[in-house]
Amino acid sequence: MLVEDNPEYREVIRLALARDEDIGGIREFGTAEIALRSLRDPTSEPQPDVLLLDLRLPGLSGLEALPTFVELLPAAKIIVLTQSDREADVLKAIADGASGYLLKSSTVTQIREGIRTVLDGGASLDPRVASFLLKSLKDRLPKAEPETQLSERELQILTLLGEGLVKKEISDRLGISYPTVDSHVRHIYEKLKVRNAPSAVNVAHRLGIFPTGD
Repeated sequence: MLVEDNPEYREVIRLALARDEDIGGIREFGTAEIALRSLRDPTSEPQPDVLLLDLRLPGLSGLEALPTFVELLPAAKIIVLTQSDREADVLKAIADGASGYLLKSSTVTQIREGIRTVLDGGASLDPRVASFLLKSLKDRLPKAEPETQLSERELQILTLLGEGLVKKEISDRLGISYPTVDSHVRHIYEKLKVRNAPSAVNVAHRLGIFPTGD
């Protein structure tokens, strides 16, 4: 599902993704209100696996609508696709459940890769956004309580997730099996009480889990 008010940009994304044989059934909406109404309609098409959501929309903004999309699409991955790289927008979107945050300067290839990344359990983040998340929010809250502390291996894996690597890439990078990486990722999410990699990175920074001296 694509929620974007610019019809020209919407058409570009639709045509580009339609060429990908792994991506199909693209539904387009110009406002969050109409998209939400469609999702609430029991006779509408099956719910999407991925939602590409613009933040700057007429009426209800994408940022305001995001929590409702998360509620209505509990199994879907939501990728913010916007022009805004404002700190407040990035943090709010991730805190409210976005699985990725891409800027509209991203290429079609990067958007396709972002979709595959979130479906594989990774974090689809624009490089500037990933860098910001990994360097910000340090020392804002006290150190984590013992029950939320991560092991050295878990911290290593979370850092790589924050850099945009998917589980297979982390497995190759660290020389450990995919099931081992998958198990560590589940434990990280359980300890930090989050559902996806961007939220885990955000919470880890706020709790002071990441080292503060780069």
